Amino acid sequence: MNYNWNWRIFWEPSPEGLGTYMDTLLSGLMWTMATALTAWVMALVIGAVIGTIRTMPNRWAVRLANGYVELFRNIPLLVQMFLWYFVMPELVPASLGAWLKALPNAPFITAVICLGFFTSSRVAVQVSAGIQALPRGQKLAGTALGLTLPQTYRYILLPMAFRIVLPPLTSEFLNIIKNSSVALTIGLMELTARARSMQEFSFQVFEAFTAATLIYIAVNVIIVNLMRLLEKKVAVPGFITSASGGH
Repeated sequence: MNYNWNWRIFWEPSPEGLGTYMDTLLSGLMWTMATALTAWVMALVIGAVIGTIRTMPNRWAVRLANGYVELFRNIPLLVQMFLWYFVMPELVPASLGAWLKALPNAPFITAVICLGFFTSSRVAVQVSAGIQALPRGQKLAGTALGLTLPQTYRYILLPMAFRIVLPPLTSEFLNIIKNSSVALTIGLMELTARARSMQEFSFQVFEAFTAATLIYIAVNVIIVNLMRLLEKKVAVPGFITSASGGH
């Protein structure tokens, strides 16, 4: 059986009512980026807090932060997605659960929460590693200046640590964009889901997923280059050199 190639399929009307098939894919890209960016903000904030706590002198706080990391890092993302979408509404009070199920953008909200917590555990590891990589004299200098421990973290340790971990954080941002494709399992019509629906309507499977692949590559290349520019801009001369390798 010969496959009927049709690269003009992208300009044909889509049965989903979103214009052409290309418009359908671009709509999926919009949901992918909205999900990834919102979840990334959540992951960065929570991850920075948890990562900082993991380096604090309080043992119980460190244990709780480590427990958070192990919980969200070791459960597969797909399992977490199902737990948040199908199980969580059943565990909360009935009225709240019914409200959650009736939300018009429930798949989007669920995907953001799930990706945010999952990625925050990975960001926490990166942040704590960046803080621990700093010379011990950085913290002692803050103490010598009369800064409190929170002030030392805010003004000395965290600004330097984030400069160190920019490359791995870039990798995590790329991962969250790719991981957003898991949300198709709960009904979020992101890029992969749109490519899949295009394939089902038109039977042009290779064209649909080739386009999705190229879009993912283009987005990731743009992000990598933007992060390289940011890395060069915030590098501290004589302390952190801008890496020439990939992220």
